[in-house]
Amino acid sequence: MDIKAIATPRLEWTGDLLAIGFYEDAVELSGDLAELNTKLAGVIEALITETEFKGSKSSSAVTRVGVNTPIQKIMLVGLGKAADVKLDTFRKAGATIARAAKREKAKTLGIALPVWNNDGATTTQVISEGLLLALHQDNRFKSEVKPENQLKLAEIHLLDSAGNDAAIAKAQAIADGVILARELVAAPANFVTPMSMAETAIQMSKDYGFALKILEQAECEALGMGAFLGVAQASEMPPKFIHLTYTPTGTPRRKIAIVGKGLTFDSGGLNIKGAGSGIETMKMDMGGAAAMFGAAKAIGQIKPDVEVHFISAVTENMISGRAMHPGDILTASNGKTIEINNTDAEGRLTLADALVYADKLGLDAIVDLATLTGACIVALGDDISGLWSPDKSLADGILAAAELAGENFWQMPLADKYFDGIKSPIADLKNTGPRGGGSITAALFLKQFVKDTPWAHLDVAGPVWSDKEHGVNNAGATGHPVRTLVNWVLG
Repeated sequence: MDIKAIATPRLEWTGDLLAIGFYEDAVELSGDLAELNTKLAGVIEALITETEFKGSKSSSAVTRVGVNTPIQKIMLVGLGKAADVKLDTFRKAGATIARAAKREKAKTLGIALPVWNNDGATTTQVISEGLLLALHQDNRFKSEVKPENQLKLAEIHLLDSAGNDAAIAKAQAIADGVILARELVAAPANFVTPMSMAETAIQMSKDYGFALKILEQAECEALGMGAFLGVAQASEMPPKFIHLTYTPTGTPRRKIAIVGKGLTFDSGGLNIKGAGSGIETMKMDMGGAAAMFGAAKAIGQIKPDVEVHFISAVTENMISGRAMHPGDILTASNGKTIEINNTDAEGRLTLADALVYADKLGLDAIVDLATLTGACIVALGDDISGLWSPDKSLADGILAAAELAGENFWQMPLADKYFDGIKSPIADLKNTGPRGGGSITAALFLKQFVKDTPWAHLDVAGPVWSDKEHGVNNAGATGHPVRTLVNWVLG
């Protein structure tokens, strides 16, 4: 499938399916659109009338023009009220059009949408993102793909968009990263393991010239990573501490780290996840590391003037005779001691040592992300991620990046009073606190492992997976929040 930005206007385009965008209550056939309607024997006007199409947000209508006509089918796409339109409106419109083209079995698709904020390049980019992400099909684990499910779309033309080839290339890089994250999260734990994650890092270092350091268990022991290794000790698979570094040519504008939680499977440990706990979905507990890798793939192609460190402490949380017990005390690499009162609160333990490691690199900012708490889903639902940071500038930068990405975040409080809930009578910390405010106490726990660097924590437990198709996401793994991370790096 090839996406091209071409100079051809909608009046002159020929192909299988032409999609035309309208703002709400501005569905008018004037100028070249009136000419096109006449050229197509009034089909556009008839479609508007018959479907009572008003241009409302997410609305669409498709009809056949003819078989031996310059355009075989017309699609109308509603963008909502012009005053309410956001950049993400065009990304979602691209997704709506893509799914219609697939459903209509079009081989060539023309798209004629308005330009957002007089910015043709950015409009082209986000439409392309929507197209690529909606059309992504993950058939790796199917023995065969039915012919009716195979994509026939070969060419997509973004009309009146000549000169925006770089925007399409950027969209492709971002989509590549989102798709990598999706496929890592979607793959089962017998395919995605600590070893395969290390292999992904090795391949990425070869593809994009990243520096790579993979610390094995003995090296992690030498660095005192007792929290990470406490989680890893029950698994038959060796832990892998992954550190990929992208370094630009010239002097970096800034130096930052993205730290992803990399639990390739979470059984809960001795506090085992029982029936109804969602244990069968715990292949996705490395969603933070998956998005980290996805961002790395995009950054490797875009090549910004920012040095980026991609860090993940990767392991399983399993059960065996070597498993850590509730009541054990672990010592993290910064010397803090942690009483384990729940072995199913393991992600924060792996992140603790990863954050200490990142904090020693002398960076301008660290962002960690994790499928960390069910409490965040209770608070914000399945479509919004939580953001915690004591640094306003960093938090504002991430929120701005998320707005451009069309991904939802809500800044949550780092209430110091809640820290009392994770104080231990026999160690420095407990790894969980009271039931109330569980996502906040988790963030406060992580805060103890960053000393000198501006830091933000993203709890992405809800949006990394979707049970049904919506927006640019298909049912299953979403690749959230790769787009936000890339925009933050570029910002």
